[in-house]
Amino acid sequence: MGKDTELILASASPRRRELIALGGWKFTVQTAEIDETPLPGENPSDYVLRLAVGKAQAVAAAAPNPAVIVAADTTVVDQDEILGKPADEAEARAMLERLRGRTHQVYTALTAVHTGNNLIFADQACTDVPMRAYTDEEIQTYIDSGDPFDKAGGYAIQHAGFHPAENLSGCFANVVGLPLCHLTRTLSKLGIQPEADIPENCQRTLAYDCPIFAQVLQGER
Repeated sequence: MGKDTELILASASPRRRELIALGGWKFTVQTAEIDETPLPGENPSDYVLRLAVGKAQAVAAAAPNPAVIVAADTTVVDQDEILGKPADEAEARAMLERLRGRTHQVYTALTAVHTGNNLIFADQACTDVPMRAYTDEEIQTYIDSGDPFDKAGGYAIQHAGFHPAENLSGCFANVVGLPLCHLTRTLSKLGIQPEADIPENCQRTLAYDCPIFAQVLQGER
């Protein structure tokens, strides 16, 4: 990426801002407002990809030239059903009870758009998330914290008080909202390399020993 090329994160998520900063990149933030309603019969993989592309293109339309726009979309999926953000306490409780003691999936699609040459690259991660058998009392305490209501599936995997998942063996950053090794290999196609050690920073920040980062960076999964 040339020195005059601006890197823009198309996201209002503070979690994504914190994660992308681990790469040492200099970036600005512009939010993208798009309709996130799933289409009839749309599968989760197609859904997150459509939204990631839509967010990137929405920001790219008003971005400086040249610029690289990074956008992502994450969703929680249980038995092929997309679980969005709970609208109220009852919906949050129902989601958490549904996921308790079972394994579901989290999908994130990311897109990088170069406004100078109209190049678009996309990637996607999927992580199996085994949830622990938390109690009804723990669910209520977590709901009372207010944390579930802006989270797909009604939870944040990184929440220290609730810590809903156990024995995870995939990409933790994906479940938080931005799979950094997938982002690294996507941006490398545009000649953009991280300014810091992504695997080291990611694992230290998330307090997670990732077993797959080398495979992802090598394009093996």
